[in-house]
Amino acid sequence: MHPYPHVYTAAASSRPEGTVAVTSTRLPEIASAPPPEFDGPGDVWSPETLLCASVADCFVLSFRAIARASKLEWSELACRVEGVLERVDGVAQFTRYTTFASLKVPSESDTAKARRLLEKAEHVCLISNSLRGQRVLVIEAVTTG
Repeated sequence: MHPYPHVYTAAASSRPEGTVAVTSTRLPEIASAPPPEFDGPGDVWSPETLLCASVADCFVLSFRAIARASKLEWSELACRVEGVLERVDGVAQFTRYTTFASLKVPSESDTAKARRLLEKAEHVCLISNSLRGQRVLVIEAVTTG
């Protein structure tokens, strides 16, 4: 890992109508528009869905690193994040992020350890730690085989 501080840069550009082009150096462009709740088309990424995707992605990447360091065997982690946007003191803001994590581990695995590592991943996720709002983790550890 590189020493801190890390600096990340993204840009957005648009014309009066149509999608917003979200870009960053060496990355593919993402088209963005308002979500249906704000009268957008609902068929492209929105800032709101990108935020929830960032939380989910960070959770999965954090878990991978923690599981590797803890030598936990696992075969799949499915993660879904629901963000709740509300009006608070006249300002729209996300008030809650619920992370639904379903982990598949071999039948001989210690599911209590798996649950602890999922909780640790949620605790260390730098994206979640950078946001306001209540954080809720719902875990399902499923044994396979």
